[in-house]
Amino acid sequence: MADPAIDDLLRELAPQVVGVLTRRTGDFATAEDAVQESLLDAADQWPREGVPGNPRGWLIQVAFRRMTEQVRNEQARRRRERLVAAQAPPERWAAPPADDAYEADRDDTLITLFLCCHPALTPASAIALTLRSVGGLTTAEIAKAFLVPEATMAQRISRAKQRIKASGVPFRMPVPEERARRVGSVLHVLYLIFNEGYASSAGPELQRVELSREAIRLARMMHALLPEDREVAGLLALMLLTDARRAARTGPRGTPIPLADQDRSRWDGEAVAEGVALITATLAKGAVGPYQLQAAIAALHDEAPSAEETDWPQILALYGLLERMSDNPMVTLNRAVAAAMVHGAATGLDMLKAIDADGRLAGNHRFHTARAHLLEMAGDVRAAVEDFRVAAGRTTSVPERDYLTARAARLAATAPPGDGGAARR
Repeated sequence: MADPAIDDLLRELAPQVVGVLTRRTGDFATAEDAVQESLLDAADQWPREGVPGNPRGWLIQVAFRRMTEQVRNEQARRRRERLVAAQAPPERWAAPPADDAYEADRDDTLITLFLCCHPALTPASAIALTLRSVGGLTTAEIAKAFLVPEATMAQRISRAKQRIKASGVPFRMPVPEERARRVGSVLHVLYLIFNEGYASSAGPELQRVELSREAIRLARMMHALLPEDREVAGLLALMLLTDARRAARTGPRGTPIPLADQDRSRWDGEAVAEGVALITATLAKGAVGPYQLQAAIAALHDEAPSAEETDWPQILALYGLLERMSDNPMVTLNRAVAAAMVHGAATGLDMLKAIDADGRLAGNHRFHTARAHLLEMAGDVRAAVEDFRVAAGRTTSVPERDYLTARAARLAATAPPGDGGAARR
């Protein structure tokens, strides 16, 4: 049985170990594969035998042995078995000391993050590789996020590692010019990691706290590196303001609690204060970007004393700016909900018709969930029940499915006789 504490530790240590071995050997692709195998060994042994006194050193040693084995196997495939068997590992691959004295206080996670966002890779490949190497997501989870088969994603990640290897890029922090070209991809990766942690795309848990915490940790590192970058500050603020609600988002059995129904006294006041201070400071510096706008929206929600006192007109205006900045149907969906809160359910439902016709959210459970809420607001109970049921059937998150199914059942019990459907017509 998996141990959550061990899983958290392994997720934290994995990119550090990749960094140590890549710096030591200069071979990122082989190091990443070897670390993945060492993580499997640790996940199998540590629950039974206990966590070693120096877990990072243990992973480094096991992964290094795996690297040696991989190189020897590759050489064997090239018909040099006898020669390899008589040789030691390459000199440049001197084994790291067992006590992990090698730069013990150095964390190469951020360098690994930038390496994974190398300009030789397509944005999609860079994001996929980083989610696995730094974020700790499995290939299956990444494939789901990209809506492709797992085998396809495995090939994409493998090709990405080979491209980095072929590029010969040194394992170091990029110079400022290179760094500027990669920041956008890095921020997008961190955003995806955080979102997967805050609202898991699949499985029995609504939240994967270790992922959202890791995304926040990396975002803090990015902010320390680039304190004047407004979008870096905006993303960190967005994460803090969103994660602040974590304790209030689920009931005793892990059932989701909508934002309007959450006990706001359970929100993390310190995280809210830090996020508000960050976004307030960065908005005063000039032009804004998408992460800053999203953080400003999150701040308006977090600062409202109650759901009824939320500044929906301001939120609607910010979503309008965000929609003009990015052609993202999820932004349009959120703007439709905000419009319904300001101008009434009919306005929001009219906007949803355009989104439905667009087709980019076809099959997306969040579209049906949003429309169900607006139909309920409009008094079209039967149509709302139908959409809640459709949403429940399309989500792969067990807690969301259970919540939507229960919501549909409760609403169906209140439905008046008749055919309904007025709001849709």
